[in-house]
Order: sequence, then structure tokens, then C-alpha cells
Amino acid sequence: MHGYSLGGEAGVDRTRSDLEWDFLRLCRRHRLPEPLVNVRIGRWTVDFLWPAERVAVETDSHRWHRGSVAFEDDHARELDLRQRGYAVRRYTGCQIREDAAGIVADLRDALGLAS
Repeated sequence: MHGYSLGGEAGVDRTRSDLEWDFLRLCRRHRLPEPLVNVRIGRWTVDFLWPAERVAVETDSHRWHRGSVAFEDDHARELDLRQRGYAVRRYTGCQIREDAAGIVADLRDALGLAS
């Protein structure tokens, strides 16, 4: 078994938030390979996954990622995913809106794509 499964409730593109939709549009606009959206890996659901490349992306907003519980949960998730062999990238809404080129370059590197 591959160790991941598609997540629960989601929209047409399986996104669960405007921020996730913005990230998916960024990927499409820059012709990055289409990631799986809201996928379970072990006990976690990651926002985006390129399974063959073992790259997971988490999109973070202040709304859902503030406070000590969310902070600890995010770090536990990242440690577990890295221990499972996944490269984890985290991007904020501000980065998605204002530094698309930086995100695209980072993802191209993580996915092993030519620039």
C-alpha cells in the first residue's frame, strides 16, 4: 500500500479553503504537475501531495495556524512526515499572493523539475 489516501469532504478540486484554491491556481498557472489535494498520510491530512516525488505542501493562514495547539500540531505533523520520507514545504497566504516566483522555484527544485 502507498500509505496515503484521499481526504474527506472537499470541493470540486478537493480544496477546503480559499488559500488552498489559490495555491492550486498558482500550480496550474505556472504549469507545475497537478498535486493530489487533501490526502491522508498516516494520521495526518496534507494539503497537497506529489506522491511519486514524496513532496507534501502545507498552506498556512493565521486563521487556522495560530495558538499553541496548532503550532505544536504543525510541528508534530512535519516531523512525522519527514520521518516517513516526505519533503515538506510550508507556504503562507502572503507568500502565495506576493512571491509566486519564489514558491515556483522552490517547488521545481523539490520536484526535480528543470527551471
